[in-house]
Amino acid sequence: MDICIVGGGASSFICAIILRKRGYNVTIVEKNNSVMKKLLLTGNGKCNYFNEDMTVKHYRSSNKELLNNIINEENSKKVLDFFESLGIVPRIKNGYYYPYSNSSTTIKNLLLVEAERLRINIKTNTKVLDIIKNDKFILKTTNGDITCDKVVIASGSSASIKNDDYNIYDILSNLGHTIIKVVPSLVMLVGNEKYFKEWAGIRSDVSVSLYENNKLIKCENGEVQLTDYGVSGICIMNLSGIVSRGLLNNKNEELRINFIPFVNNGKEYLENRSKLHKDLTIIELLESIINYKLLYVICKKNNIDTNKKYNELTNEEKNKFIEDLFNFRLNITGTKGIEYSQVVSGGVSLNEVNNHFESKIINGLYLIGEVLDVDGDCGGYNLGFAWISGLIVGEEI
Repeated sequence: MDICIVGGGASSFICAIILRKRGYNVTIVEKNNSVMKKLLLTGNGKCNYFNEDMTVKHYRSSNKELLNNIINEENSKKVLDFFESLGIVPRIKNGYYYPYSNSSTTIKNLLLVEAERLRINIKTNTKVLDIIKNDKFILKTTNGDITCDKVVIASGSSASIKNDDYNIYDILSNLGHTIIKVVPSLVMLVGNEKYFKEWAGIRSDVSVSLYENNKLIKCENGEVQLTDYGVSGICIMNLSGIVSRGLLNNKNEELRINFIPFVNNGKEYLENRSKLHKDLTIIELLESIINYKLLYVICKKNNIDTNKKYNELTNEEKNKFIEDLFNFRLNITGTKGIEYSQVVSGGVSLNEVNNHFESKIINGLYLIGEVLDVDGDCGGYNLGFAWISGLIVGEEI
């Protein structure tokens, strides 16, 4: 049997290796001049390839029921066993899996070594222009036609790619599939406040809550990075896919940030601290906890004299100061865009594939990885889904 895999990323290689070990002829078709380019970028080049807490709560999709069936302990073990068979030794930090070398090149090289050993055919600089299904599949490409018995779409998305003329969604749409509008996920968020230049460069451990039309949607804890365009950081990234989808639907997207999340009662905390340090200004009172530049931004925003001591503030000034320390409101107007995103939200609806990721519309057509409407949190979840979906299709075929 001849099987063609469209795309040379993470999901395609685990699928191809499993299929080739079972004796099938496998061809990987990649439009770029080399494979696994995005894999090299993951985990800041260290390749966070999996997570101990591989559960469905870390994912967003049009079909959580299907995800519940495949994101499980059994499939996670199979993926980890696969990597062990390649010779990859994991370094596990806070549940995050990295190769012990701390280099994404390790993962890429060992996958390529195994692909070469198995004589998997890899065609680079070959873009798929169309897919036709008769008795067999015919792939129209920039380097001629490819005929095969089954096709696996593992082409990823246009996330983190500038000026991409991505057409796989058009091809799949022409084959009858529904494409859920693709928007950026795991991306920085943008606003239009004047004070952004003044707080740029600040990092702070916070609790951040996302509100849509004044309704609480999700909370995240972690480090936020304040920038000249808005906000970034893992906790922001994990909210960004929801924000992108909400903005698409004209919802008001607001972040509320608690800059001192270890304090239960902000007013009481500041009153007690000011009694202990009577001679300190409000900046001096808190700059051992919060970056002084952020304190200046909060004071300037509320017309508060930074030379004043806390007990010299009016009740109105105190209330504004406390509000911005513990419930800072930031209206989000957009994202940095798909070219800056790590993944996307949207793609082929999960309702149109079965539990083995075979198309319900075209027999013999399989879809895996990021081309599907599945996106996960930071921490190895998106690569985790790529490995699991590729493994399942390999075993199913």
